[in-house]
Amino acid sequence: MKVSIGVSNRHVHLTDSDLCILFGENFKLNNIKNLNQPKQFVSDSFVTLKTEKSVINNVRVVGPTRSYTQIEISKTDAFKLGLNPPVRESGDIKGSSPITIVGPAGSLKLNEGCIIADRHIHITPHQKELYGLSNYDKVNVILPGIKGGMISNVSLKVSEESFFELHLDLDDANAHLVKNGDIATIIEGGDL
Repeated sequence: MKVSIGVSNRHVHLTDSDLCILFGENFKLNNIKNLNQPKQFVSDSFVTLKTEKSVINNVRVVGPTRSYTQIEISKTDAFKLGLNPPVRESGDIKGSSPITIVGPAGSLKLNEGCIIADRHIHITPHQKELYGLSNYDKVNVILPGIKGGMISNVSLKVSEESFFELHLDLDDANAHLVKNGDIATIIEGGDL
């Protein structure tokens, strides 16, 4: 079955309290563009990621605020920052890499929170059953194009409020020369 591709660049999710530390009391994120996933949006707020080795400026904050602060970077970003973050599902930050976030009003030195997001497909329970994927937690996906190929261990992220979409980080997308809106093909089985 076919699925559209969404490419995710480095970004930050913040709690209400961390948002206030970084941007000031009573600061609210400004929605400049809705994302495909329901209730998620691009804001016009940016932070700097900092380690002892390096910094990355202009990292976008994605809204709305969450119950945890999480930084999602690529492996290329990790090399630049001198980090070795684990590949994790969003929200699984326990024991992940420490990092400092700097905003216009303050900074946060986090003991954990930096991950490389796993490859995943947002899918509803109904779609999972409809597409014959009920017995799978992971699938393989064929990416199109001149540098296309198969990627494995793509998690199925099941939620009632999901827009059916494959999420890849910038490294995976660049390696296969795919972009937002390209169409991939899901094939059964997830571990090779």
